[in-house]
Amino acid sequence: MGEDAVVRVEGRTLRLTNLGKVLYPEVGFTKAEVIDYYSRIAPVLLPHVRDRPATLRRFPDGVGGSSFFEKNVPSHAPEWVRRVRVGTSGSRGGAGYVDFVVVEDLATLVWLANLAALELHVPQWTVGARGGRHSPDLVVFDLDPGEPASVVECARVALVLREVLVADGLEPVVKTSGSKGLQVYAPVRVAAAERTSEYARGVARRLAAELPELVVWRMAKVLRSGRVLIDWSQNSPAKTTVAPYSLRARGVPSVSAPVSWAEVEGCRVVGDLVFVADEVRARVAASGDLFRVGVPSPLPR
Repeated sequence: MGEDAVVRVEGRTLRLTNLGKVLYPEVGFTKAEVIDYYSRIAPVLLPHVRDRPATLRRFPDGVGGSSFFEKNVPSHAPEWVRRVRVGTSGSRGGAGYVDFVVVEDLATLVWLANLAALELHVPQWTVGARGGRHSPDLVVFDLDPGEPASVVECARVALVLREVLVADGLEPVVKTSGSKGLQVYAPVRVAAAERTSEYARGVARRLAAELPELVVWRMAKVLRSGRVLIDWSQNSPAKTTVAPYSLRARGVPSVSAPVSWAEVEGCRVVGDLVFVADEVRARVAASGDLFRVGVPSPLPR
């Protein structure tokens, strides 16, 4: 593939540039390969980001260069890219809102990949057809290990967490963060946005009390050495987590990859739960989407 190309994607014309640029220098993974990954993984990725305002993490010069988070849709975005205006509190410049991109189709995903938007981050809530914000439909527990703990310890915590959630009538699914930890989600039905944070905080405190040698729920780094932080704060409506199947900006093109509970149970070394782009495509081809969420359940009081 040459440096530039004009392509048609689902009826949209896109100009792709600098396709030979290496974005992951450690392994020579190029922008063309990033675009190819997102194009191929789109059938399972898009359902998890549809109707969710996206925060982009862009790496114009690759993972070894500078990066920036982008919330407002770029001014040069094609007119067909969906935008949604979301009110904010204390936004910079005093605008009081952010105009987000909503990734609804393959053309938008390819356009973002061409911008070197390697990471896609989305909230636990969706917007309606006219941009109105809905209540959260997911609760998330972000398991973050403090060295020397690793994803192996996160797997132990995830299994205990799963028992709690199932006992509360929820149907949890799990994915790697694509970095060091794991993220456990469950589909929920709530009447008020703050309910997911309240519930997640309560579960995190409970497990920290039951497993003090393994789990912490407070953010202070001094408490986290050798333990796993259950980050319940990711349920704040103002926060986002990396989307399922998103690439991560690591030395290699690792992916926030959905995994089975059997794989979590079988985790013995870090490499058991680390997956790069090619491996994730093969996993999806063999097993489909491992992040299929069930019917939303009400949170217990």
